[in-house]
Amino acid sequence: MAFGSTLDFQAVLQTLSVLHWVPLYVVLGAIPIIFVPVLLFTKYWMVSVLTLGWLLYDWKTHSQGGRRSNWVRNWTLWKHFRDYFPIKLVKTCELSPSHNYIIAAHPHGILSYGIFCNFGTESTGFSKIFPGITPSLATLEGIFWIPIVREYVMAKGICPVSRSAIKYLLTKMGSGNAVIVVVGGAAEALLSVPGTAKIILKNRKGFVRLACQTGAYLVPSYSFGENDVHKQEIFTDGTWLRSIQGFCQRISKCILGLSFCTFHGRGLTRNSWGFLPFNLPITTVVGEPFPVPKMENPSQEIVDKYHVLYIKALRKLFDEHKVRYGVSESQELMIV
Repeated sequence: MAFGSTLDFQAVLQTLSVLHWVPLYVVLGAIPIIFVPVLLFTKYWMVSVLTLGWLLYDWKTHSQGGRRSNWVRNWTLWKHFRDYFPIKLVKTCELSPSHNYIIAAHPHGILSYGIFCNFGTESTGFSKIFPGITPSLATLEGIFWIPIVREYVMAKGICPVSRSAIKYLLTKMGSGNAVIVVVGGAAEALLSVPGTAKIILKNRKGFVRLACQTGAYLVPSYSFGENDVHKQEIFTDGTWLRSIQGFCQRISKCILGLSFCTFHGRGLTRNSWGFLPFNLPITTVVGEPFPVPKMENPSQEIVDKYHVLYIKALRKLFDEHKVRYGVSESQELMIV
């Protein structure tokens, strides 16, 4: 339940926890972007100077392990976020703290609710499920260029999805580290349609190369239900709506590195229209790790070989768990 019917306080908290998520980043990002240049021309110019000075001084931190806060990762807020859907993390195999890992996460979905909740917070108990493993969820590097936002993001153990940042975590921070890479990236959001299981992976091989270069084990993971929590509007080719949609997608990709999606969900009440996700379960299943040979400059043949093995492992994970988590027996994982 939510606003409008019987006032269930827990449901209200759950709704607010999800409602705040994206707008908070917008607000936190807008504050420094607007006020830092404006304050330079006022008597408060020192605030801008100190802010920019700290940014320059601390510039490499996000690419060198970051500054995580277990307190932030354990906020009660994230438990309400988890219970809104609800979101669950499932282990199929132990991850030894003696090794490092690249956990490839699929699918991206519209806003990656399951991936964020399971790996960017402790609300589903990652540290208890995988003791001795420190997760670092990789996201767009541009976020770390914005004061305030970068601090908030780093506190959740999130790192840039750059080769240098990932290599640092997997080679300079000892063992027991897991970097979570959403392989399909923002482009995969455009494939997020309820009832489908289509991911971008066929030509995404950089994560395999990084695994070879760092000696990290590869681990497949799949979030069942991620594509179902929003309905996406994909307009017919040749219409003026499709032209506008295509234009917005090109602009957002060029400027922000994001894919512009036309989507909707529920409103503040369950039966209303809005942009909140539907209350549908998301279950992230983490598969079995497998080793790759460590080498500084892996050949394309080696990368291709282990990319094929990874796809087989992912398909196996998907097929073994799909029926249990709401996917029909006949549904196949489509890789493009």
